[in-house]
Amino acid sequence: MIIYPNAKINIGLNVVEKRADGYHNLQTVFYPIPITDVLEINFSGGCGDYSLCVSGQEIGADNENNLIIRALRLLKNDFTVPEIKITLQKNIPMGAGLGGGSADAAFMLRAINELCALQLTDNQLENYAIRLGADCPVFIANKPVFAEGTGNIFSPVNVSLQGYYLVIVKPEIHISTAEAYAGISPRSPEIPLSEKIKLSIHEWKDLITNDFEESVFLKYPQIREIKQQLYASGAIYAAMSGSGSAVFGLFKTVPKRLQNAFDGCFYAEMRL
Repeated sequence: MIIYPNAKINIGLNVVEKRADGYHNLQTVFYPIPITDVLEINFSGGCGDYSLCVSGQEIGADNENNLIIRALRLLKNDFTVPEIKITLQKNIPMGAGLGGGSADAAFMLRAINELCALQLTDNQLENYAIRLGADCPVFIANKPVFAEGTGNIFSPVNVSLQGYYLVIVKPEIHISTAEAYAGISPRSPEIPLSEKIKLSIHEWKDLITNDFEESVFLKYPQIREIKQQLYASGAIYAAMSGSGSAVFGLFKTVPKRLQNAFDGCFYAEMRL
């Protein structure tokens, strides 16, 4: 089986309070985008455990700490899963706020569920996914949602970026989740994101914000400059995705000659 775990962007991200368990409650809109890894999964016919081969973007984790293997371990704790051969072509950059590792893990859960005929529902798969990370559950249904809690409580959202052009720029900066949250002072927005997202995209610029930007921009001015450059190049809306360091811009028409402006950065451009 070959599957294509896709990235996501966050449209707005408000960290509203710190929880008693040390995590944070937030408001955000998860929106899937067509930048994908390539994950191949085959049963190898043996009675061992697994093999994993990774190519492409560096992930910096040993096999047992890789979210794909952690997803496998969760299901193997409850079900019989034959020896498995896993190959991952990593295209989604890490530490970018694009959810690449979370997507790989969620797609792994979905794939084993199908291959082993486990008959787990989406709700059951989401319960496994949340044990892997806050972003993981959204990739089970893999559709735009408004998210609350730690990013695991979903409700429908009426937003479509179809027909817009999306540019993703990520400098050679890796921001860990812990680093990003260290600079946050939780606060509830006066107007909930669930209301702001109903507005026209042309009104988002001054109203829909990512709370991580304030502290991240201070520490990494290059990320602020990327956002400013996207606006200067005609973006209708631009923001850092998740806890960074990728910045995305939405354009009504094809952006012209932008890639050369971001030499040395990961760059992707697509029509949604």
